[in-house]
Amino acid sequence: MRRTEIKHTQPIAPSELIITPSGAIYHLDLRPDQIARNIIVVGDQYRVEKISKHFDKIDHKVSKREFVTHTGWYKGKHITALSTGIGCDNVDIVINELDALVNIDFETRLPKDVHTELNIVRLGTSGALQEEIPVDAFVASTHGVGFDGLMGFYESDFDNEEQELMKAFVEQVKWPVTCNPPYIVKASQELLGRIGEGMFQGMTATANGFYGPQGRSLRLKPSVPDMNERLNKFSFDGHRITNFEMETSALYSLCASLGHHAVTVCAIIANRFSKTYSEDYNVPVNALISKVLERI
Repeated sequence: MRRTEIKHTQPIAPSELIITPSGAIYHLDLRPDQIARNIIVVGDQYRVEKISKHFDKIDHKVSKREFVTHTGWYKGKHITALSTGIGCDNVDIVINELDALVNIDFETRLPKDVHTELNIVRLGTSGALQEEIPVDAFVASTHGVGFDGLMGFYESDFDNEEQELMKAFVEQVKWPVTCNPPYIVKASQELLGRIGEGMFQGMTATANGFYGPQGRSLRLKPSVPDMNERLNKFSFDGHRITNFEMETSALYSLCASLGHHAVTVCAIIANRFSKTYSEDYNVPVNALISKVLERI
């Protein structure tokens, strides 16, 4: 996906860019000086401290709603750890506000002349959709496959590879017309190569829910009960769908459109086909934290 950000010639209205009296962006409650250029995002707010406990020094701790932010230093690297909460709707808030913090002048309310790129690594947990991927393994997402519908609300510019993948996906999976049109966006190749080295790699399906959208049935029947089987069988030009989660497609598409780098790496805590679950998922999560801190 290619950059599509607009160029404002007039100040952005207070109703659109909400800045608090303390000079902080509305939802994250962060000021521009409180974030690093290297950012690790997690869904779980309690996981932020599991990352920042490794920091040599913490400069800022900010908490509002589910958005917890710790910014500090690790082996000379300036890093922010931030919780997004669950889902693409939260990622929409987080990425837009992080971009505003570095690329909009809060005094003039105009985009800055010089664009600042962020490196954003999502560190999460996920369920595998291929039986050969064991629980406690790590998966780096080559692409996000979005079922969430978020990018239908933004002007998008998908590259040729992404368009070919989307066409093949809709045809092979027999995508239901009652669901949001899927979209596919690739990871930052630089971050994927650096952060995802030695990990399983594949396309990550991003669902807009945990139960029906991921084929789970408690007391309601999913409209596509065999969705996981369809995803499992998808194959195109060497690409397969390896895992399910709830944030990556929004992360990849917004970051690419705004000119940032993003990659997702997940600890596999369940395998939907072998029906296995991690005995203690904190073990692989903690190992993944250490690996990401060294590589970011």
